[in-house]
Amino acid sequence: MQGGQKAESPERGIGASGALEKEAEVAHEVRGVVARAKGAPVTVEQILVPDPGPGEVLVSVQACGVCHTDLHYREGGINNDFPFLLGHEAAGLVEEVGPGVKSVSAGDFVIVNWRAVCGQCRSCLRGRPWYCFATHNATQKMTLVDGTVLSPALGIGAFADKTLVAAGQCTKVDSRARPEAAGLLGCGVMAGLGASLLTGEVSRGDSVAVFGCGGVGCAAIAGAVLAGATTVIGVDLDRRKLELARAFGATDVVDASSGDPVESVRGLTGGNGADVCIEAVGNPKVMEQAFYARDLAGTLVQVGVPTPEMRMELPMIDFFGRGGRLKPSWYGDCLPSRDFPVLISLYLEGRLDLDRFVSETITLDGVEEAFHRMERGEVLRSVVVLGSGS
Repeated sequence: MQGGQKAESPERGIGASGALEKEAEVAHEVRGVVARAKGAPVTVEQILVPDPGPGEVLVSVQACGVCHTDLHYREGGINNDFPFLLGHEAAGLVEEVGPGVKSVSAGDFVIVNWRAVCGQCRSCLRGRPWYCFATHNATQKMTLVDGTVLSPALGIGAFADKTLVAAGQCTKVDSRARPEAAGLLGCGVMAGLGASLLTGEVSRGDSVAVFGCGGVGCAAIAGAVLAGATTVIGVDLDRRKLELARAFGATDVVDASSGDPVESVRGLTGGNGADVCIEAVGNPKVMEQAFYARDLAGTLVQVGVPTPEMRMELPMIDFFGRGGRLKPSWYGDCLPSRDFPVLISLYLEGRLDLDRFVSETITLDGVEEAFHRMERGEVLRSVVVLGSGS
């Protein structure tokens, strides 16, 4: 069957007890990118996506970004629940909603997110839903055609023509936005924007240094510019990325391969250090540089994702003596229902250039090679385009 067709399970009739058995279940047979084993190249396979049940939504995916997190899944860096259905940074159209769903309707243009707040955990009840500790996912499982259960990346699995998610994972936004750009708010770009705007609380007139100018770091730079920072410094080892940092609004750049980046940041901030330093790499050495590049009582935000074995050591007197705040940023501390529509409005007004993050568009068959281009630092984002675009 081709993508989007429905597949029915073997027909059921009168059971031995004489009772009429439940009608055959219906699923959509579509293409999806699957990681079957740790480190193995991904494959495009036929998968089965159920019709939505209570609280669930079937989304026809239009575009999905290729994120480092998908590569972490393929490499076994998240967990070992193979096989994975990859993809999570997506936008598309609601095709069908399950019973009880009122937040979105068929035909709505949505960004898919992995923070479907529960409203009931201790964080939600304290008025901090952006930290929700019990976010919702779809209850039903997507499978391979042989019945093997798939683990969807971040509870989404959007490298597929269709995917099944919890209703709270869909945020309706203005349909005039390009899916290729809008979907990037589903993960990396939102993480960077939020690191500046929400976690770092960058204010007008602040100085900001962003360590690592890949997709997340450039988004942090764009967020700092939006917030009104007057000095925005991009720090990286790669001159190509420093050029991108300037394109997103950095007032200054520091080539970390040619000197001490801490002293360089201080030199660009009157000898004091930046008010906010954002670590967007996920590396202990870079984290240490960002720590010492802050002004006294400044803020350090970690948005780069480390691996489990990484460690960082700091003299306690420096931790105490420099003051300020050290804050990890989870998904940019965003609340999708609040933040996505606002950011899409800024995009449509020309104040937030999401299109610049899209380095290339590819088909599902191009995801494996896109991982390699990402590892080589050749792209900010490869974006899979589905539907008529693939």
